[in-house]
Amino acid sequence: MAVNVSRVIKTLGDEFTVIDASGHILGRLSSKIAKRLLNGEKIVVVNAEKAVITGEKYMVFERYKEKYDRGSKEKGPYFPRHPEKIFKRTVRGMLPWKSSRGREAYRSLRVFMGVPDELKGMNFEKIEDAMLEKVSKTDKYVTLAEVSRYLGFRGV
Repeated sequence: MAVNVSRVIKTLGDEFTVIDASGHILGRLSSKIAKRLLNGEKIVVVNAEKAVITGEKYMVFERYKEKYDRGSKEKGPYFPRHPEKIFKRTVRGMLPWKSSRGREAYRSLRVFMGVPDELKGMNFEKIEDAMLEKVSKTDKYVTLAEVSRYLGFRGV
C-alpha cells in the first residue's frame, strides 16, 4: 500500500514540526510528543523504525509479543506490527483517548518510516531529553524495526 505523503502532510496545513525519531527512547519521546500535541502543535515524525526501546532484547520482545497476541483475531484488541503504527499507538496511550480533546490531539500527528521525499530538505528537530546517549546509561536496547520484524512485519 503506497502512501501519498504530500496529501497526508497537506491535511496538517502549513505549520507543523518535523521530529527525527532515530536514536530517541520510544517512551520518553512519545510522552514529549503527547504533551506538545495537547498544547495544539502539529507534529510529523520521521524515521520511526529507528526509535529505541531500552531493556534486555528477549524481555522487550516478549512484552510486545504478549501485546500482539492479546485478544482474538475476530474481536481484538488489535496491536500493530508496523513500526510507525506501534509508534503512533504508544503516543495514543499517553493521550486522554476517550475525550474529544485527546482524539483531536491524536489527529494532528503523522508518523513515517524513513524520510519521505517531500520532507528531505527540512530541518529535523531532536528532543534532547529523549536521546539515548544523553539519558540512558545502558547499552541494552532494541530498535523498533527489530521489534516489528519479531512480530512478523516484513517491510523493514
